[in-house]
Amino acid sequence: MAVLGAICFGLVIGWITYRTLRRREGSVGLTDLATVLAAVGGAAVTALFDVPEVFGAYAVGLAVGFFGYLVAATLMPDSKWMDH
Repeated sequence: MAVLGAICFGLVIGWITYRTLRRREGSVGLTDLATVLAAVGGAAVTALFDVPEVFGAYAVGLAVGFFGYLVAATLMPDSKWMDH
């Protein structure tokens, strides 16, 4: 679970960072990277538990939520609940 979690965590952090930097029209500010900082901070909190499975579970949950939203946004692009 820890290895799968680390892979999922890397995928999500990489995708968020890429999307933030690539799609930004102006200069990138700290507020644009707040999501990345929050995800990394959440992972740091799991290190306090000294159980590798906790990080794995956190990262898998992060990936499922992130990519689940991506799939939902792709399938329902005109949905009002996804307005920015």
